[in-house]
Amino acid sequence: MKVTRAQAEENRERILDNAAQLFRERGFDGIGLNDLMQAAGLTRGGFYGHFESKDDLAAQATQRAMQVNREQWKAQTDRSLKAWVKAYLSDAHRDLPGAGCALAALAGDAARGGPAVKGVFAEGVESLVATLQGQMPAADEGEKRDQALAMLSTMVGSLLLSRAVGDKGLSRELREAARKSLPAGAG
Repeated sequence: MKVTRAQAEENRERILDNAAQLFRERGFDGIGLNDLMQAAGLTRGGFYGHFESKDDLAAQATQRAMQVNREQWKAQTDRSLKAWVKAYLSDAHRDLPGAGCALAALAGDAARGGPAVKGVFAEGVESLVATLQGQMPAADEGEKRDQALAMLSTMVGSLLLSRAVGDKGLSRELREAARKSLPAGAG
């Protein structure tokens, strides 16, 4: 039975959504095409009708995850930067990488990835920095960018490390120290 164009687009969207979550949970090499397609309710045979390669899917899924993060960050930081920081550095965010920040979940994979993944990752970082930059207390735009870059690096780094250590106390200390080091009004 032939799949309609609309069904094919729905399938593609489902693959991207599932891949964005599963790559954040397991990494690019932590899940195979069979499992990715099965999670989307499809067979491996249909994969190449949607994507050129697993690397192509990784780049597009990273882009999807970054877009979701950007929308969430924009909505949350517009309401309260301090509340967003609290949520970002929470135990719940630490424990749910598949639903959380693509930067913290995929940085290691992106560093080893190809040019397409690195390009998508760089665009995502720039976009998230721009979102934070408008919230920084400095008067000068250059200083605001520096503050936003430092804030992003501090938060992502502390979340990444807090996920990597097996000690909940150390995990909490890492995130609390990061929060305290953020610009006034953010932590």
